[in-house]
Formats: sequence, structure tokens, C-alpha cells
Amino acid sequence: MSGVAEKLKTIVGEGNILTEQDEVITYSKDYTYDSLPLVSPHPCEGCIVAKVKSVEEIAEIMKYANQEKISVVPRGAGTGVVAAAISQKPGIIIALEKMNKIIEVDDDNLMITCECGVPLHEIITRMNEHPTLYFPMHPGDEGAHVGGMVSTNAGGVNAVKYGVMRDQVKGMEVVLPTGEIIQLGGNMGKLMKNNAGYDLMNLIIGSEGTLGIVTKATMKLYPKPKASGTLIISFANRREALSAVPKILEKGIIPVALEYVEKHQIRKTAQDLGKTWPAKQGNADLIVILAEDSVDNLHNKSIEIEDICSEFEMLDAIITDSPSKQRDILEIRSHIYPSIEKEVADLLDTTVPRSKIVDFIDEIDRLSEYYQTEIPVLSHAGDGNVHVFPLKQEGILPEYHEEMITKIYQKTIELGGTITGEHGIGSLRVNKLSMQFSGKELELMRNIKSVFDPNDILNPGKKIV
Repeated sequence: MSGVAEKLKTIVGEGNILTEQDEVITYSKDYTYDSLPLVSPHPCEGCIVAKVKSVEEIAEIMKYANQEKISVVPRGAGTGVVAAAISQKPGIIIALEKMNKIIEVDDDNLMITCECGVPLHEIITRMNEHPTLYFPMHPGDEGAHVGGMVSTNAGGVNAVKYGVMRDQVKGMEVVLPTGEIIQLGGNMGKLMKNNAGYDLMNLIIGSEGTLGIVTKATMKLYPKPKASGTLIISFANRREALSAVPKILEKGIIPVALEYVEKHQIRKTAQDLGKTWPAKQGNADLIVILAEDSVDNLHNKSIEIEDICSEFEMLDAIITDSPSKQRDILEIRSHIYPSIEKEVADLLDTTVPRSKIVDFIDEIDRLSEYYQTEIPVLSHAGDGNVHVFPLKQEGILPEYHEEMITKIYQKTIELGGTITGEHGIGSLRVNKLSMQFSGKELELMRNIKSVFDPNDILNPGKKIV
């Protein structure tokens, strides 16, 4: 690979090339390897990191790599958990961290345009300073880069009201595997309507860096809500709690977030943070986050939610509009996975219709009993996304692990669901795609990949094989 390194130096400069393994390893793995080492593939050796500063440099690298048929992996913050950014064959890793400019906040069109390496926390900080607008996406890790969020179609707790990244992106700049630079969305996304041609932009969104490298994105901004509040509603059991979810939404109440947590789990998580979970009664809680245009509307919707939940044997309801208390509640909820991370062998994010969440979690309980193991769950109840945490057994991967997650996916699909709602496929779930898709569907996906990437050099082995 020495010849490759020399060529890359002519494109990005000698100071932006890493070849030593102890430096390269940081870029050749992602969070999957650190968080889920029992199921994660091991990053290969023999890669070269190129830290790029412009779209033109990426285009030159891709032209060279395509000509020489060298594998290329685009690398953002590496916060994914399906091994989508782990290098599995020697090649080039394009590090995008230096492309980190917020290019424009367009108040008139309610848009923000960023380079791919801008971390989410920088957008949040920038918009906190804005008097009227904000960006609502929050997939969990504020270190996530814009390019990665687009490429994985990131979701998160706020998806009930605002949708996922696919609902935010209005335009993008992309470098194709063959080196061409294209603009998608019309004038980098300043159009609210655009029905010309096939929707290539939505093919790129969620393609996990296999069809092109997103270098810029224009995304929607929203008016800041004037009042916000968080409710914790406690129930005797999960069936009552989850049965209330569709009824809340049917009434036209669209919360920012509508989360389901098991009481014993959220209490343990709070203790892990040195905090106390404020809801004491029952075994199951709904966390409802509201953002409204007035305090009166916030109050009225809170009362309406309580009235709906009272039909499902609600035991208690706590509401707070205190920013500090709301942050505490969200911090505890967000800490559920970190609090058990050392015990977790795998992290699934199955999604079923909202009305089927109870049936799905009942199946998880049945499997838990069958395999004599605890299987913690957490649900974005408002959109049907259920995170399932199979645990280690005495520090190792249980013999039944593969059989068990196959059964979980089978139940998911039987209930009309999908094997992933927000994490994606990467290389970790790619062997499960045939459970969900027909042979013809998989063939079409492979054909799309070959049109964009005829030499299969861009993030090979991910998303579809």
C-alpha cells in the first residue's frame, strides 16, 4: 500500500495521511467494536487514513480508487452500532472530520446547510443562540456527524413529532464511487417541492455510505416552541401503558417524544446516575414530552393525555415544565443503555406497528423464560421502535444467541415489522436481510448498488451483499 499512500499525499498533503496501525485503528473501527465486541467484526489491518478538507479531494480519491479498484470506507464520528464504518479489507479510509463548517442558517427558508463533518452538538449550540428557530433531531449521541446521520437515516426520541433524517434533508452534495460530484434536491435544498426525475436523494439517505459520500446537507429548521413539558404516566402493567399510546395519537396529540420504560429498569438507571426516578407507582411508565405554542395549550394537552390514560388504569401522572427537571428525566432515560452496556452482548432495534408493541414484548418475555435469561427492552412507543438488549452469559456470547435473535426477528416480521428501525444494517445485520426481503427485492438492491458503484469499492460488504 506504499504506492497508495504516496498517491494520497499528492491529493490531501503528507500531514493528512495516517499509515501507522496505532493511529489508523481509531478510524478503522466504530462504536460497535467498543460497545459490542462479542458480535462486532474485527477491523482489518493495512488501511490508510486520508483526512480530507474538501469535496474536490474526495472526488480525486474516489477516481483513483475506482480506477485501481481499492476499497474505500467513509468515516465520520463512528457512533454507529451495526459495524457500518468498520474496515473489513485493506484500503483507504476517508476521514471527514475536517469538513466541519456550518455554511448557512437561512432564516427565510427555515434551512441550515452544513458540511458532513459538523457534529450534532455544534448545530444544537448554534441554534440555541438563534432567537426563533431550532433543529429537533436527536439520535442519542450528540457527537454524531451530519454526514453519518444522513447516511444512516438517523432517528431518535424526537421522531414522533419531527420524523427521522429523511424527513429533514432537503438537499445534498454527494461524491459518487466513480468520482463525480452531484447536487441533489435542487439548489442544495431550497425547494419545498421537487418532483423531477427519480428520487436519487432518498436513495442516498440511509444507504450507509455504500452509494455515495455525503459531503454537504441542507436540512429543515423549525420554530422554537414557546412552552414545553414532560409527563411521566405510571401504569400497573405494560399492556395498559402501551394500549394508551395509539389513543393519545388518535386524538391528534403529537408529542415530541413518547417513550415506554419498564419501572424496575428505569429505577436502576437513575440509581446508576445517583438520581431518583420521580414516579413511584406501578410497573410501567410512559414518558411524554410535549412542545407547544403556548402554556395554555401545553396545560390543556397534558390534561387530555391524563384523561386518555385514566381509561387504561393509570396509577399516577407527574408533569413538569421545569427545564432542569425535564433534563433530569431525559438524562435518566438516555442512560438506560450505558447503565447496562457492560452486560449487553447485542443491541437490536426492531420496529413493529405501534399496536403490536405489547405482543412483541410479550414474545421477548417468552424467549427470556425459554432461554433462562433477562432480556431488557426499551421502546420509542410513539413510532413502534423497540430496542432489545440480549445479555452476555458469564461474560461470553451465549450458545443460543444466534438462534434467539433469529426468533426475535421472525416475530418482528410476523407482526408486520422490520429488523431495524434506526440503527441500520451495516455488516452486523446484513445476513438477516433475506428474512425480510424477497429474492427479487434483494436483486433490485444489488443492481442499484452496481449502477452507483460498478467496481464495488465503496464501503463493500455493508447494507447489501
